[in-house]
Amino acid sequence: MARAVQFDRYGGIEELKVVEVPTPTAGPGQVVVAVVAAGINPGEAYIRSGVFREQWPATFPSGEGSDFAGRIVEVGDGVGGVEVGDEVLGFTEHRASHATHVMVPVDQVTPKPAGLDWDVAGALYVAGTTAFATLRAVEANAGDTVVVSGAAGGVGSIAVQLLRARGAEVIGIASAANHDWLRKVGVTPVAYGDGLIERLRAAAPKGVDAFIDTFGADYVDIAVELGVPIERIDTIINFAAVEKYGVKGDGNAAAGTIDVLTELADLAAAGTLEVPIAGAYPLDKVQEAYRELEQRHTRGKIVLRP
Repeated sequence: MARAVQFDRYGGIEELKVVEVPTPTAGPGQVVVAVVAAGINPGEAYIRSGVFREQWPATFPSGEGSDFAGRIVEVGDGVGGVEVGDEVLGFTEHRASHATHVMVPVDQVTPKPAGLDWDVAGALYVAGTTAFATLRAVEANAGDTVVVSGAAGGVGSIAVQLLRARGAEVIGIASAANHDWLRKVGVTPVAYGDGLIERLRAAAPKGVDAFIDTFGADYVDIAVELGVPIERIDTIINFAAVEKYGVKGDGNAAAGTIDVLTELADLAAAGTLEVPIAGAYPLDKVQEAYRELEQRHTRGKIVLRP
């Protein structure tokens, strides 16, 4: 038997439990991966709580998790290019990676580069491809001044580095505790809270060309007040603002491909992209992992280690 995180109804972290489930088997074109690390993401918490029940309804009992990294333990018929024992990272579209084993089509895994940290590999898909999508949405280019809210979070910490790699000037909104890290990666930090608009105007005297919102709250309103063109504002969480202003709402779904994941994994393995790991928990401590995540003050990613 395998073990997996499940919840039987919408609610708080107390609904999460670890149960025994049949070990998945690989059908034609599929592989089974023994999970070493799996990232957790805010979207999963919103799904479990019922906030997104209209957009992404759950079927109970529901599993959770998209990101994972691990070792292939079974290969289905017709699968080529991989073998049992290969180290891979990838994603599932069936809320199933928070488990000891996950079954996916072979085209949803990519080789884990040698030397890439397991926790980073297991946490890269959702946050990394979402960050990639936000850059594409706002058409970030060299010389642009781009503001990122939640700049030290799971998506924001990757987005700011990808922006810098493109030659953009980046202003990152984050708590003071994360300002040194932002400076280290070439980002101008700005504290959130009262007076934020004035601080942003001081940090960008020539104006802001694009705005990426990874946090929600009133950041899209702030972007509009700063005069950022509507077509160059992207939020991954504030869908009400998408409706209100017509800004973009591109996230993981807009760039969640194995090719993008492979590119990000190579950047992380080369040391070009740093993926901070805020915490790692055993599967049985999944409630504690989400308690930390839902405080929304972590730098980088939180992972489960089944």
